Amino acid sequence: MARSSLVLVSCALLLACSGDDREAGAKAKPRPELVAPTQPAPLPGVHASTDPEWVQFTATFLDEYFAAHPAFAVLAGKHEHDGKLPDWSVEGISAEVVRLKTARAAAAAFSDDTLGQAQRLERDLLVSRLDRDLFWLETAKWPTKNPAFYFDWLLDGLDPAVYVTREYAPLAQRMASYIAYAKAIPIAAGQIKANLKGPLPATYLKFGIAGFGGLARYYENDVPQVFGTIEDAALSEQFKDANAGAIAAMKDLAAHLESQQGRATQDFALGADLFTQMVAQTEGLDVSLDALEAAGRADLKRNQEALAIACGKLVPGAPIADCIAKVADEKPEGGAVAGAREQLKSLRVFMDKADIVTIPGSELALVEESPPYNRQNSAYIDIPGPYETGLPSTYFIAPPDETWSKAEQLAYIPGEKDLLFTSVHEVWPGHFLQYLYANRSKSEVGRVFVGYAYSEGWAHYTEEMMCEVGLCAEDPAVKVGQLLNALLRNARFLSAIGLHARGMTVSESETIFREEAHQDAGNARQQAARGTYDPAYLNYTLGKLMILKLRGDWTAHRGGRQAYKAFHDEFLSYGGPPIPLVRRGMLGADAGPSL
Repeated sequence: MARSSLVLVSCALLLACSGDDREAGAKAKPRPELVAPTQPAPLPGVHASTDPEWVQFTATFLDEYFAAHPAFAVLAGKHEHDGKLPDWSVEGISAEVVRLKTARAAAAAFSDDTLGQAQRLERDLLVSRLDRDLFWLETAKWPTKNPAFYFDWLLDGLDPAVYVTREYAPLAQRMASYIAYAKAIPIAAGQIKANLKGPLPATYLKFGIAGFGGLARYYENDVPQVFGTIEDAALSEQFKDANAGAIAAMKDLAAHLESQQGRATQDFALGADLFTQMVAQTEGLDVSLDALEAAGRADLKRNQEALAIACGKLVPGAPIADCIAKVADEKPEGGAVAGAREQLKSLRVFMDKADIVTIPGSELALVEESPPYNRQNSAYIDIPGPYETGLPSTYFIAPPDETWSKAEQLAYIPGEKDLLFTSVHEVWPGHFLQYLYANRSKSEVGRVFVGYAYSEGWAHYTEEMMCEVGLCAEDPAVKVGQLLNALLRNARFLSAIGLHARGMTVSESETIFREEAHQDAGNARQQAARGTYDPAYLNYTLGKLMILKLRGDWTAHRGGRQAYKAFHDEFLSYGGPPIPLVRRGMLGADAGPSL
């Protein structure tokens, strides 16, 4: 997952370690040797806006967008919006739909004749972003159907971590912002409660209970430890009162969903038509459902065949299950958090030697345990937004659910090789590197809006690419680790289609994760449930496949493998638009199909 520490998705959730890291979610402190506080320098010559009318339009649009989506704005680093939450009332959402439609029409009215190439791309990115927001707000009606909407890493969410763990200002100033946020929580919770009248699918209810209840526990147990050192008695009293109200509001919201469990449904599917529309409207990809599914099945087969070859080298003659068990049993020394810290060092050294991409800055990432309200996915990274300066990014890793059996908890802790490719995905050269580029884009629109398939597709693509350039060369167990991550994403891809367009049950999705992707029972159960409330989690594999095709087409006449670095630099310079837009930018108007 990327940028926000709350994820609908990416890793929408929305993520095993040593005892020393138990309070890291509440007390994460930058370690000087890991943080290089730099002011990102813009990348040369990419996507600069020069037309005065367009520049004025985008500036006004962004100001209005940030005002309507203050939680999103704060995560981007616009701290004049600190403490505010959006209007999630029925009237507020309806008004926002009208505003977005008006803005879309105004942006689309800038014709190709009046804009240069860079401005056309910027316009198309802005329109695509509005299409994405309108799909979830108006077409899918997510605010009234899905608790995960209120944890959306691509829009607004309830995440308070920006005030608690992101040291963008002195602690007392962040405490004052948190107080304003906490005072806004009861109003927001009331709006959410009114929206989520139910009946809701069982998996949605479980997600909401865990998410809202987890926030209440975080407010109650973790946040006071961070702000407890403040000696201002008046401020501390304000905090105590506001935090108590926020705790009560989140507990009440969780209880509201708990009360609906007796009438829970299995009615989570978008349906084939809406699912196809989702892919088109949120990622700009016009493709039939059959073609989409065929591409996913072909990639699953390719990865399964590669796994058989790698396992044949690692444990000749043994069943695949024994091979996977061997890799899974090799746990990272000191736990997942400690293991990941060492992996990031070695990955950076490997990247420098392989010379596969230009690294546009000296920033590094911390590694910590996930906070208790956001452990519904195994790992994610929190990257400060484009308006922040000199702040660290944090790669979070979740411990197993304490309610699981001991065997399931142990199985959930990743093997060292599996964890290696999570570290590739989240940091080097995955999300963290991609946002080093995105935050340096000369286009303000490009810095602000990064898409799901671009972000997760790039991070997933880098796992396979790192093997291609030598990371897996000396140890077949490393290749097994990469393939297990790929198969997990293949299972997500097919489950998303199956659950939402083919009548698949949650139990049948679990079977895909266990039998086709070789996942343990806990992960299979968690991933199948996620597919119901995050139908777009097919974007990991979808984005990867679009990038692989673009790379093949772009490098075909530029030296093949020798052009990988140039391809990566060029691709990343776009920041994060829908990949079909990047394809058009890199190959021209006659770029051909993206998939």
